[in-house]
Amino acid sequence: MGPLNGYRIVELAGIGPAPMCAMLLADMGATVLRVERREPSGLGIATETKYMIHNRSRHAIAVDLKDPEGVALVLRLIGEADALIEGFRPGVMERLGLGPDACLKRNPKLVYGRMTGWGQEGPLAQAAGHDLNYIALAGVLHAVGRKGQPPTPPLNLVGDYGGGSLYLALGLVCGLLEAQRSGKGQVIDAAMVDGAASLMSIFYGMAASGAMTHERGTNILDSGAFFYDTYECADGKFIAFAPIEDKFLEEALRLLGVDPKEMPAKMDRARWGAAKEVLARRFKTKTRDQWCEILEGSDACFAPVLTAAEAPRHPHNVARGSFIEIEGVTQPAPAPRFSRTPAKHPTAPERPDAGALLDWGLGREEIASLQRAKIVT
Repeated sequence: MGPLNGYRIVELAGIGPAPMCAMLLADMGATVLRVERREPSGLGIATETKYMIHNRSRHAIAVDLKDPEGVALVLRLIGEADALIEGFRPGVMERLGLGPDACLKRNPKLVYGRMTGWGQEGPLAQAAGHDLNYIALAGVLHAVGRKGQPPTPPLNLVGDYGGGSLYLALGLVCGLLEAQRSGKGQVIDAAMVDGAASLMSIFYGMAASGAMTHERGTNILDSGAFFYDTYECADGKFIAFAPIEDKFLEEALRLLGVDPKEMPAKMDRARWGAAKEVLARRFKTKTRDQWCEILEGSDACFAPVLTAAEAPRHPHNVARGSFIEIEGVTQPAPAPRFSRTPAKHPTAPERPDAGALLDWGLGREEIASLQRAKIVT
């Protein structure tokens, strides 16, 4: 049932990174109850429930948090929980009567997870923002892109999900482990700007040592090097080419049929551009699939650049079961994997249903009363 089987988590529904964190924990077996507001807000993107993959593997209820009885219900749920996830602007939970003081008073062992962009304090704490803003302030965005081109938004993977969801999940699991020893809960302040900066740790070290410049597209890992880039094939599709180590580059050039004498010394940065031209011409002579036949599975550090429609069908991903299907929707499988406590197959995202409260100790008559009073849906 997963390594987190037995842990109970209340999720105050939001958008983006907080639901992703809740999904990760639910996929690992935690019992997560998603508490939505009766007047939900979001990005204005209407979609069927089954496509809201971040909401999978857990039940949901809708609660009127403007009604004191609704707040009292959530506090009751928190009293039965091991952890809480919330992703509102600083101060919102306090104004609702669900801030850390109120919740920890109700449940001293509660691990209270807070997800924001800028953090709980600081000059920008109350400012609106999105992933792109957070990674810009963290020094990430400036480093992403090609030489002579503007910074390139890397989807919202680095701030929202890498710097946000994953760091909040780590913080919550750490808090749960510590609470087992101390018997005390605590507040986890997970800020996307902090997490994004943390992800850049190695690059801050490289820049400080002089091994990396601050000019985009001039370094080994940012498309500057000929041996770490994407190349277009004869059919307009792309491959990813990354033989950084000498022995891998030697193998790649052999399989490509490129004379090593045509190529500069690997770290001769002044000639990286010319070397790219040699490789670009070579990759243009065959289609992506033809290059797969030649290079895939070798030590050339090669992979085809696949779309989200193609990736689930690749033989390697099929063999590993890296993607699953739920109600006709193909989506990534839970990760990572555990040898002794594997997670169960995720369940489809659900619409709010007050019946979920049965699992949290409420009786049918009590639930019906809350529904009649329009406290829950």
